[in-house]
Amino acid sequence: MDSAPSPLPSCGVEPAYRVFLDSLDYLPPSDVERIKAAYAFAAKAHAHQKRMSGEPYITHPLAVAGAVVEWRMDGDAVCAALMHDVLEDTGTSKHELAEKFGKEVAELVDGLSKLDKMEFASYQEAQAENFRKMLMAMARDLRVVLIKLADRQHNLQTMSAMRADKRARIARETLEIYAPIALRLGLNKLYRELQDLSFELIHPHRAEVLAKALNAARGNRKELLTRILDGIRDKLEHAGLRADVFGREKSLYSIFRKMKDKHLSFSQVLDIYGFRVVVENVPTCYLALGALHSLFKPVPGKFKDYVAIPKANGYQSLHTTLIGPYGTPVEVQIRTREMHHVAQEGVAAHWLYKDMDESSADLQIKTHKWLQSLLEMQTSDSSEFFENVKIDLFPDEVYVFTPKGKILAMPRGATVVDFAYAVHTDVGHHCSAARINHELAPLRTELRNGDLVEIITSPQTSPNPIWLTYVKTGRARSKIRHFLRTMQNEESARLGERLLRQELLSLGVVPISIPTEAWDALVKSGGQKTMEDVYSEIGLGKRLPSVVARRLLAREDMSSDSPSSMTLAIHGTEGMAIQLARCCQPIPGDPIIGSIKKGSGLVIHTHDCPTIRKSRSTEPQKWIDVEWEPEEGKLFDIRINVEVKNARGVLAQVASAIAEAGSNIEHVAMDADPERLFTTLRFTIQVAHRNHLASVMRGMRHIPEVTRITRERGGEV
Repeated sequence: MDSAPSPLPSCGVEPAYRVFLDSLDYLPPSDVERIKAAYAFAAKAHAHQKRMSGEPYITHPLAVAGAVVEWRMDGDAVCAALMHDVLEDTGTSKHELAEKFGKEVAELVDGLSKLDKMEFASYQEAQAENFRKMLMAMARDLRVVLIKLADRQHNLQTMSAMRADKRARIARETLEIYAPIALRLGLNKLYRELQDLSFELIHPHRAEVLAKALNAARGNRKELLTRILDGIRDKLEHAGLRADVFGREKSLYSIFRKMKDKHLSFSQVLDIYGFRVVVENVPTCYLALGALHSLFKPVPGKFKDYVAIPKANGYQSLHTTLIGPYGTPVEVQIRTREMHHVAQEGVAAHWLYKDMDESSADLQIKTHKWLQSLLEMQTSDSSEFFENVKIDLFPDEVYVFTPKGKILAMPRGATVVDFAYAVHTDVGHHCSAARINHELAPLRTELRNGDLVEIITSPQTSPNPIWLTYVKTGRARSKIRHFLRTMQNEESARLGERLLRQELLSLGVVPISIPTEAWDALVKSGGQKTMEDVYSEIGLGKRLPSVVARRLLAREDMSSDSPSSMTLAIHGTEGMAIQLARCCQPIPGDPIIGSIKKGSGLVIHTHDCPTIRKSRSTEPQKWIDVEWEPEEGKLFDIRINVEVKNARGVLAQVASAIAEAGSNIEHVAMDADPERLFTTLRFTIQVAHRNHLASVMRGMRHIPEVTRITRERGGEV
């Protein structure tokens, strides 16, 4: 590494630079010299740049490095903070940085540098891909995100010269992404500041009005707050407990959110003030709690023990709400000194307080696991990944137990399926039901604090697209989507192979007789990597089997408009590659025909389906004859309309007849005529085949009140 003396900063920067150098006293002299060289390098690289405020650009990286120094981070992190914009904004290369300051510093700076926006079609796409890059770097080295958060904090503090719309956009992005990341890493002090700064930039007038109201309330309640504070201190002293007691005020943004979410006025937000009790050790936390509960009455249901069950970001405290003088609710947090450090600084406490015990190491391990879980959420679509991570940053959590007593933190609203994927991917893929507190519960059941959850798995169960409508965690969502894509590709490939084989046989060619060179040429001509890719495209309807067969056999004279003369046999249970049309709901026994629909594979209709008449005549090449292949045990949905005379108990009679015929009722709706003499019952029932449907209908016709039964056709394709 080249060491160079720092140039004398310009007049406007020199005082800040001197303060910065004085703050480096915790680092060895060799690191201080490297940091001086990094400052010189950054100052030279940004020499001709100004911030929008007109200040020299170097003031920004200097401020970011100053924030990093407040966390007592190492020399490499401070160097990277000083140079975090040199790759992005100047002609400096990563290789040059590595040569001068070492590979580790170069990797940190690279992780903080945005990708070129010109590569992307939109700002949203660029934002998503840049965020993915930062998270991947963050998963390798936590210092990346700490420097990034310090960078975002200083940018928010100095945005007055920027356009209002850009200020608001950056502030919203901070509220959506960077503030939740700060919270997830336990950086509560920074989390609150990012929220308040963003709030002031998005709603400057509301923030000003709220700040004035808070200031007035502070004056009005000063006597009451002093009385409560003195009462808490006296009670703890008389109990023989040594403690630091101080008041705390809710942040502007948290007051605003409470007013907005609960539709309250400022005067109705009673818990603006709270108190914090910091004691020596864990047993004293519980002794202090008992003392305070004898001083003021506790509010039932408002006690939370985050000491025994810490939050996922390592936060620990006892929370209780008491009824103070004049019925004023008083929020109190009780914690040890070490818990207080972690509550304020989170993972940064690892650098700040080197003598912390195993709870600090445990927090580092938890954070590493969370970062690894982000890596598992990666998808080819950066926007989807961005959304998955945003979902996973939900700050509101519930704590549930595995059968072995392990505690898992889940976002509020998480379901049984989310829990299953949190345990293990395979458990998620094969979960079929669950027991919550020893009672059977469906997969979409939302979890509550303290639930004991046991997952029931089955080898026959696999992810269902419906799961995506109710899962809450990014991990579960990404795993389900990946499985469904993989299964669709595999099933499409199997279907495509069958379609191509059928087409070749209809031309009098046995596939095995075609030379290998012809298959290889076919793959190369379409730009695919393997024959599986070709089959998958056929199965998804992206390529017609007749066209592929023509190219494979090099028969240019063969018409691609003629449908295959052979019939494809299906079970109707093949999976996503073969779909039964919702408009006519074919069941085994119905005469059927298949349509190759682009992106959906083979869609099966009944021959007499009214929605396909036009397409069958105008696009015959897209249709192939299909027949049912016998398969036992599978049930198919079918819609039937049953017209009945209005009479007491008729619905129960019809439902009983359906059940006696061995069918399940999936859905029922009713339409009454204006005179209310007749009612049409609209059922969706499950049957095995056409004969089974006939027996269900026969059973209903024996009911005197049933006047007409029809199978519903047409409607949504």
